[in-house]
Amino acid sequence: MIKTLKIIINNITESYRGANIIIVMATGTFDIIHPGHGYYLEESKKVGGADAHLVVVVARDSTVRSRKRIPVVDEEQRLEVIKMMKPVDEAYLGSESDMFEIVEKIKPNIITIGSDQNYNIDELKKQLLEKGSNADVVKIEGYKTSLLDSTCKIIKRIKGMEFDEDIFKDC
Repeated sequence: MIKTLKIIINNITESYRGANIIIVMATGTFDIIHPGHGYYLEESKKVGGADAHLVVVVARDSTVRSRKRIPVVDEEQRLEVIKMMKPVDEAYLGSESDMFEIVEKIKPNIITIGSDQNYNIDELKKQLLEKGSNADVVKIEGYKTSLLDSTCKIIKRIKGMEFDEDIFKDC
């Protein structure tokens, strides 16, 4: 399966590269989808221009647990939902051991970082160069604000609610 995925990725990205289409890579956890995720993906695609090809890398469950918390939604379901989002052309699960592995395979022209992602852009560019990637790194500024504009806020809201147990009988 992994070998097949590598072949598919190589074939897809090479066909776009030959057509001079900008490949933009966006990454994230995308746990409980909210408007901020949509904004990040829309803005990421815009960075590449009118004909940009947006490839999204969804963090693995093990990565989320080590960096944030236990994910509410498992990685396969998060990937499935991301693939359904309008700006997304392709989506893959990231590596469990090396965050640069998929970058080396896809060879994006641009990598976008969300406004809530805490990366040192200069350090990330340096690491990419060491891995042989000339991808530009762009921080997406701004955020789609709303009452429930983060996974954490959604979780806190649900935890604070009182439910009649009868509503769960058909779940």
